[in-house]
Amino acid sequence: MPEKYLYEYAVIRVVPRVEREEFVNVGIILFSKRKKYLKAKYVLHGDKLKTLFPEVEVEVIENNLRIFDRICSGVKEGGPIAEFEIPERFRWLTAVRSTSIQTSRPHPGFSADLDMTFEKLFRELVL
Repeated sequence: MPEKYLYEYAVIRVVPRVEREEFVNVGIILFSKRKKYLKAKYVLHGDKLKTLFPEVEVEVIENNLRIFDRICSGVKEGGPIAEFEIPERFRWLTAVRSTSIQTSRPHPGFSADLDMTFEKLFRELVL
């Protein structure tokens, strides 16, 4: 039987009007400490977002999501947070905040194939 790894995932959400707590799921972030795995993926449907929230600035949301992705990837362009170790980056990205980019609370699971689990969650919760 293949070894299973504990992972945590959170859904990345766009929250155009924080005070109303309305959101659109746009991505997933998945983390496994044991496998040193941290991956995020998002898709922003600007037309859908504009239909639901006409006042939203899609370009601003796109820029914020790119920074989120850079922090997750640990690249220099992600700034000082991107230099943190993987667990700290995941905790920082999934911290509760009241901004236009938020995540759900982390949810745990076990998987023998983290990439497959990541894609399955992305399909089910975002697409």
